[in-house]
Amino acid sequence: MIDVKNLTMDYGATRALDDVSFEVKEGEVVGLLGPNGAGKTTLMRILTTYLYPTRGTAVINGIDVTQDPLRVRQMIGYLPETPPLYPDMRVSDFLTFVGESRDLDAAALKRRKEWVIEATQIARVWKHNISELSLGFRQRVGLAQALIHDPQVVILDEPTSGLDPMQIIGIRRLIKDLVQTKTVICSTHILQEASAVADRLVIVDRGRVVANGKLGELKEQKGHDAVFAVTVQAPREDVWAALHSIPTVKELKVAAESAAGIRFVGTAGSRLEVAAYVSRFVREKGWVLEELTLRDPSLEDIFIGFFDTSET
Repeated sequence: MIDVKNLTMDYGATRALDDVSFEVKEGEVVGLLGPNGAGKTTLMRILTTYLYPTRGTAVINGIDVTQDPLRVRQMIGYLPETPPLYPDMRVSDFLTFVGESRDLDAAALKRRKEWVIEATQIARVWKHNISELSLGFRQRVGLAQALIHDPQVVILDEPTSGLDPMQIIGIRRLIKDLVQTKTVICSTHILQEASAVADRLVIVDRGRVVANGKLGELKEQKGHDAVFAVTVQAPREDVWAALHSIPTVKELKVAAESAAGIRFVGTAGSRLEVAAYVSRFVREKGWVLEELTLRDPSLEDIFIGFFDTSET
């Protein structure tokens, strides 16, 4: 359904996307996960024909987004991070306007309005001006406009932004329901959101795809290493070199510096080995050890492990 190959996007000297490739199958919900500034919004704007890539291709249902953007727009529903609303219009008038702009006839528009009212739970604000709505209701009206024309592909950029917990649950259910008839890409920087709605995750960091797979597969890649934290009162460079010398240490960074000492955090293949080496370093070098914490990785630790947090 969606085939992205070698997409690169430059803004002057800044590279927002760097050789991005992935596929989305028909009827699949893919979570696009990454920190703020990772390139998720730029990627979505290319897929929705708002931006023209520097190089590479993106094909939706066999149609290249740069070769026939109008046909692509007919197939997709898009909710940007900031919903495209007209504050001076009533919700009812706005969705009628969007539906007519999408060439829905009167009968089809009536059916679709009834559906989106129920699906996005906006009946109570149907006759309100958009300017009167809370952030959460504006988000839901934005989602309604993305779905009004019954698109084949739905692209959602931070769809639960500004919603309360009950509204978030409702949107999650809606996204799960959509997969019965649609293909969905849903971006977020919140791990719980991505894992709650997506069949598969594409993790983006600094413009590159750093991981692509189902939740269980990604856990398998990063879920075996222990997480450790060490706080000592000693010269930073000496501690850095010593911890780096531990054979099974894979990742290491400075988390904080204070009067209590320097806090290092990282991952290692063996908790016992880290404990043994740190104990030896402290004894031999006369360091003051304030903290030594060793634990199995959490879900958040696993995903942070895909991001570039290297310390030099």
